[in-house]
Amino acid sequence: MPRDARLPGRARRKKFAAAGFAAAVAATVLAGCSSDAGATPTLTWYINPDDGGQAELAKRCTDAADGKYTIETSLLPNDAASQREQLARRLAAGDTSMDIMSLDPPNVPEYAEPGYLAPIPDDVRERTTANVVEGALAGATWNDEVVAVPFWANTQILWYRKSVAEAAGLDMSQPVTWDQLIEAVSSQDKYLSVQGARAESMTVWVNALVESAGGQIVENPDAPADEIQMGLDSEAGTQAAEIVSTIGKEGLGGPGLPTQTENFSMIQFQGDKGAFMVNYPFVWPATNAAVEEGTLPANLIDDIGWALYPQVNAGEDTAPPLGGIDLGVGSKSKHPDLAFEAIECIVSPENQAFYFASNGNPPSNPDAYNDPEVIDTFPMAGTIRESLELSKPRPQTPYYNEISTGIQQTWTPPQDVNPETTPETSQQFILEVLKGERLL
Repeated sequence: MPRDARLPGRARRKKFAAAGFAAAVAATVLAGCSSDAGATPTLTWYINPDDGGQAELAKRCTDAADGKYTIETSLLPNDAASQREQLARRLAAGDTSMDIMSLDPPNVPEYAEPGYLAPIPDDVRERTTANVVEGALAGATWNDEVVAVPFWANTQILWYRKSVAEAAGLDMSQPVTWDQLIEAVSSQDKYLSVQGARAESMTVWVNALVESAGGQIVENPDAPADEIQMGLDSEAGTQAAEIVSTIGKEGLGGPGLPTQTENFSMIQFQGDKGAFMVNYPFVWPATNAAVEEGTLPANLIDDIGWALYPQVNAGEDTAPPLGGIDLGVGSKSKHPDLAFEAIECIVSPENQAFYFASNGNPPSNPDAYNDPEVIDTFPMAGTIRESLELSKPRPQTPYYNEISTGIQQTWTPPQDVNPETTPETSQQFILEVLKGERLL
């Protein structure tokens, strides 16, 4: 995801480092690592950009291995599409350096279906999935089998300005709907901050709306491309389009909605017209850092509250978006056993808690939410955990790239979305692409 269903934030209250630090410590390995007989094996971990946390975990687990192996990190590109492309090409070429990979959950089926991922040993699978939030487990599963190890699991929650919610008469201790938020910002001339850019964030939004309305974008995700059945052209799809269209046409998302990403949504929410926002946990440390630096007013923090993702239909469970990272081992790795041993170290509850507190990426293991530093750094940790239990992954299919790109092209800009035509047009376009009758 251009870091949309993961962590886009750069400002942190606790900064480990910026991307430059991660790049500096990363050992960019372009081919398989070989070692002399008797030398300590080197495992390469292909990581997505963060604030240096994965490099620190690699060091921690190297130290814990006590000479059994060394983990070096290799930094993937910034955007999700380029990450997917690089990993797919390396795996297809049989690159033996693919020891550990940080995988975007929607791309897991694409790597698993052709056998690019090494099977997880039964004992490793049992230990690493025995206590994992439901959403993260679903995102690591393909064909009813866990094919990657959940590492961290991100989700969006509803952030709100207490003053605006109070003026609207909303009881934020109870679930709220998109319609209630739309009415609240309309009546107060405020903004409902969402991500309307033609990017992965649009697929994240549409999927969360459709799932929250009781539907699915893809109804048979394990089917071949020419047999896939879609659920966009449905009552759930129409409801999703009504929400996107209303926010777009009525200008409720702000003037920059057609190009708005997670960071810009946060900046808008922090401003005078900020009211409600769906976004990731990075918002909290980033806002605190800006207040400490003096670029935002000190009283802003006291005006920010949080709740579960909005409901589409009152009284029905919401389905927040699932993001995060799974860890996989390439099928051609020279050291799969050591790689899985290293993964067990990386995903330990202690390391997940450290990664959350330092880099803002929520754990997949519920035990990590009880860590005192996590609770101190993220007072909304309980809401994040509850959100992950309710979260739904984007379509788990080997053809996810075609489906996501098709949604991005047909649901943007938001003001052009038409509830009467967009769901049907979007679905037909994607099906034609999957059958090879049209090009993206």
